[in-house]
Amino acid sequence: MTFSVLDDSVPAGAGPDTVAGDGGSSDRSAADVRVTGPDLSGAAGPAPNQPARRAAGLVGALALIVVAALVSVAVGSNHLPLSQVWSLLLEPDGSFESIIIHQQRVPRTLLVIVVGAALGVAGALMQSLTRNPLADPGVLGVNAGASLAVVLAVAVFGVASIWFYLWFAFAGAALAAVAVYLLGGAGRRSPTPVRLALAGVAISMAISALVDMVILSNQAAYNEFRLWAAGSVEGRGYPVLAVVSGFIGLGLVVAWATGPALNAMALGQDTGRALGVRLARTRALAMIAVTLLAGAATAAAGPIAFIGLGVPYLARAIGGPDARWSIPYSALAAPVVLLVADVCARLVIAPQEIQVGVVSAILGGPVFIAIVRRRRIEAL
Repeated sequence: MTFSVLDDSVPAGAGPDTVAGDGGSSDRSAADVRVTGPDLSGAAGPAPNQPARRAAGLVGALALIVVAALVSVAVGSNHLPLSQVWSLLLEPDGSFESIIIHQQRVPRTLLVIVVGAALGVAGALMQSLTRNPLADPGVLGVNAGASLAVVLAVAVFGVASIWFYLWFAFAGAALAAVAVYLLGGAGRRSPTPVRLALAGVAISMAISALVDMVILSNQAAYNEFRLWAAGSVEGRGYPVLAVVSGFIGLGLVVAWATGPALNAMALGQDTGRALGVRLARTRALAMIAVTLLAGAATAAAGPIAFIGLGVPYLARAIGGPDARWSIPYSALAAPVVLLVADVCARLVIAPQEIQVGVVSAILGGPVFIAIVRRRRIEAL
């Protein structure tokens, strides 16, 4: 369905049932009503080749992922030529370099791609759901919930393995998101974007206080937590990748399915409801997708800043506000940014490395400052 902007065609005092449709009739069904609002589909106004340009942009982003992935596999404490990397990827020979590539760098690179895509799409969903271009997955308390679960796992159960961190962190992220949704929908009111954001901030602050209390009283928990909380993909192998890929894949499917409904909701709640969108169901599905994506990514790599905040903003600047395009753009652009951050993390103090979460925050800080210093930040 194509929506057109009506500037002066609606008479003063006209109600929702008297808005003129295509034939000017005042007795039209909701499906035939022409509504005011932003053109999200790109079908009216842009040049006919706009979808082709958008598709070409996705192909370009995919090519950048391939290039960045090859560089990621080649760079490390033992740099390898790209020609050798390509040869060993196709024909492993059991050499030291081949073992490094296939057992360490390839799973790490694949995990960075998966985590980046998850964080990018989760951020795009949160910004569309809350209609706030500065929202990120942390609004749901996902990072705080995962942090508390990791701290309790170390302090109470003595967990000291990333494999066990993964399950505790994912469970904590999911429980925090559920608590935010229940608190945001407390009473007889349905959870609105504002209520969800306020509930997320309140729960995140409470959980952060609990985390501080535990790590200040338990040295072992503090030592383990400070490494995980910085955000790192070092030492993650195929088992971690296999576990999180299932959750992230499911989250991506749910996110893609909610795109058209989010477009209709961007026109306003009343308009979305008139167009047949089930608001509560759409919000619930979007929150499930964010929990799966951000929860699995945070469990695997720890809290990583900026990716879920800045990349969706840039994706909308390139592909437009249509969720059917902003979601895939975020899914392809975020891995590129995170791969670049991971490569920089290995080069800054080589042969040692710093956590990728630190580098992504440093790289993303100037971009975020540029965003907030704009004279006008458009609402979604």
